[in-house]
Amino acid sequence: MARDTKDNHWKEDFPIPELESTQVSRRDFAKFLCLVSGGLATGTGYVAIKANFFPPEKIVNEHFVCKKDELPIGGTKAFVISGSDIPYILIHLEDGQFRSYEQKCTHLSCAVFYLPGSGRIECPCHNGWFDALTGEALEGPPPRPLPRLDVVIKGMDVYVKAYEPSNKAVV
Repeated sequence: MARDTKDNHWKEDFPIPELESTQVSRRDFAKFLCLVSGGLATGTGYVAIKANFFPPEKIVNEHFVCKKDELPIGGTKAFVISGSDIPYILIHLEDGQFRSYEQKCTHLSCAVFYLPGSGRIECPCHNGWFDALTGEALEGPPPRPLPRLDVVIKGMDVYVKAYEPSNKAVV
């Protein structure tokens, strides 16, 4: 008898008939559906407005990142340019070149990482791959290349600036 009282105690705290607890009315379902749809529409509208009316700020001038000898071959350094909140990555490739890219995948903005010795940058979220030399998308869902910065070496200092593709035609 004591066991029966203990088992039925929750029924006093939640006095909802069992039949009502397993069914949802059409009206409640429609309210929920409208609420979720409205939230998705609002979020999509925000993203569209931000992308079209508030373009990202252009990088002006050169920005110091680190000393050349602070970054070993195959190493990377994450950094943020002052006045911006966009994360970037500086890569010291195995052939001695330096490359710098935005550290957000062009698919869903997941963080990307350089795999030393592979010549590739990985987005682990959806198995996306980029070429470390050019930033071009190689595999997976990324729709476009990683945004790139030009790397400028001045003595032992490493700087980055806005990327300017060379206009020279290859013959």
